[in-house]
Amino acid sequence: MHELILHHYPTSPFAEKARLLLGFKQLSWRSVLIPPVMPKPDLTALTGGYRRTPVLQIGADIYCDTALIARRLEVEKVTPELFPEGQEFDVAVLAQWADSVLFLTAVSLVFQPESMALRFANVPKEFVEVFSKDRAQLFSNGSVSRVPLEQAKSDWPTYMARLEQQLARSEGEFLFGAAPSLADFAVAHCLWFLRATPVTAPLVDSYPEVHAWLGKVLGVGHGSFSELSGEQALQIARDATPAALPDEAFAEPNGYRQGQRVAICAVDYGSDPVEGELLFAGSEELILRREDERAGVVHVHFPRVGYRIEAR
Repeated sequence: MHELILHHYPTSPFAEKARLLLGFKQLSWRSVLIPPVMPKPDLTALTGGYRRTPVLQIGADIYCDTALIARRLEVEKVTPELFPEGQEFDVAVLAQWADSVLFLTAVSLVFQPESMALRFANVPKEFVEVFSKDRAQLFSNGSVSRVPLEQAKSDWPTYMARLEQQLARSEGEFLFGAAPSLADFAVAHCLWFLRATPVTAPLVDSYPEVHAWLGKVLGVGHGSFSELSGEQALQIARDATPAALPDEAFAEPNGYRQGQRVAICAVDYGSDPVEGELLFAGSEELILRREDERAGVVHVHFPRVGYRIEAR
């Protein structure tokens, strides 16, 4: 049994989502800290070019995107459930909305000048310039662009009023009942991001139902973890053999074949292609086989939704 290894950095909102998922599942894991900006040589040796944060490693299997990481953790430990029985569709759809619409709106609010001045008040000017260029590149080759600040400010009260109503009328303390689900963590990491400075914190804390709920979600913590170096993580991948493929029929509606050389990339942003041999295409997951001189043979896993396959 291989350890769970999370490649992340502390201020990443999606990394906070993954850390909370690990905490909710009460799992032990290893922490590999990665740079917040490119280059990320140890990470890209494992992923083949995927640069978004976080990434979950289990031996020689590399899981990209928290949407898929959540499903892998559900397999790792069945309870407590991230997708409660009978609510799977509702939870997945709300989580997808939060990870896209709500997150991009939150990014616009966080990146407004007054907020950024506080976030980077004690950071060298040179890093601020590198960070700004890196994030501009992140959005340069995908299908989405940043939400205009004026639109984000206009939309935010509506989103929060809807959350207030949902929480007030829920039959429990969380979005879908008495226990948190993936939907709670997907919404929470966006709000966690906003609470980082006094400029944006009132956009969350001025809503009493949301404020109380967020405290409970963040209160699950991050589980038990210990540090690991990037080189150690690469050695673990080199020494491991990828897990067997899922027991599900290969199904690719665009005609790509098992064993074909392809590239997979995110559709929205951070669309850096990862090339390899297409091993598996299922209802939720795509898997590439690739070989790297530092990482060895690895299987890189992507969600189907939000990612595209291209012939190579």
